[in-house]
Amino acid sequence: MSPNPDPSPDPASSSPDGYAVEHRTAVGAAEEAGALLRSRYPDGFAARPKGELGDVVTDVDVAAEQLVVGRIRDRFPHDRILAEESGELAGDGGGRTWLIDPLDGSNNVVIGLPVYVVGVALCVEDTPVLGVVHDPLTGRTWSALRGGGAQGPGGRLAPPRARPLSAAGPLLAWTQGHAVSRDDPVACALRHTLELRSRRLLQLWAPLVAWAMLARGDIDGFVGYRAEAIDLPAGALLAREAGVALRHLDGAEFGGGFGGPDTGRSFVAGRPEMLPHLLDLVSPFSPGTEDTHRAESAPTGPAARRSSAAGTPPSAWDAR
Repeated sequence: MSPNPDPSPDPASSSPDGYAVEHRTAVGAAEEAGALLRSRYPDGFAARPKGELGDVVTDVDVAAEQLVVGRIRDRFPHDRILAEESGELAGDGGGRTWLIDPLDGSNNVVIGLPVYVVGVALCVEDTPVLGVVHDPLTGRTWSALRGGGAQGPGGRLAPPRARPLSAAGPLLAWTQGHAVSRDDPVACALRHTLELRSRRLLQLWAPLVAWAMLARGDIDGFVGYRAEAIDLPAGALLAREAGVALRHLDGAEFGGGFGGPDTGRSFVAGRPEMLPHLLDLVSPFSPGTEDTHRAESAPTGPAARRSSAAGTPPSAWDAR
């Protein structure tokens, strides 16, 4: 039995080969952007604050995003694009949306920590069908097509090998959305529980790095609380196609899409044999309502927050 029964009807019923052009375009754009980022790291960029919650943006974030958006727009001019820094480029309503995180790990870059990647995803409606994660420093790229498996630098990623749980607990990664306050009681309690009952709890400031580590089998699991929308589809699809099991905190299937409120983007992901243990850790923190699983048409996340701050609610994206 698959660790990931299909969480939703397939809006993209064509074979993975049907996205071959999209795959080549996304990989090429991500790697080109990676070369740009690598040429400017560690001290060839300028940074400035982004918002009031301690986030930052650099000029290479913007340059890399413009590069990726340009490559995709040139090849697929009618598709909608949601990009981390520039927001939305409207499409023709065909249901295809590209999500671009040109530099996942900007805060790491600014302090000289070499942990950052480029992320590109394509969703049909709210279903991820293509995901790419590129590491500029090592030149390695991981990608996945829905139903077509996951690929790494050495070829297809094999399903994670079953291994016994360490007596010290699992090796986990953690992420929470930027909109989650530092004193959010659920986030604090969940993170504290994971820290107490895991061998290590990695907080990388770059969720796509954690997704790639999980897909490779380097870590046992990944837990997210109200995760950001922009980088979620690429990472979730990569892990899913590598054989990782993905669930909401209450154990319901987790699709990894970008739509709906951030309350629907809390998740636990891990090797299939590890899943019961991970769900046991997180289930007390599940809201336990079907509302959190309902996909809505409007995304949330960085660009949506900017729209909301400017007086336009996120739900207005699709009405433009």
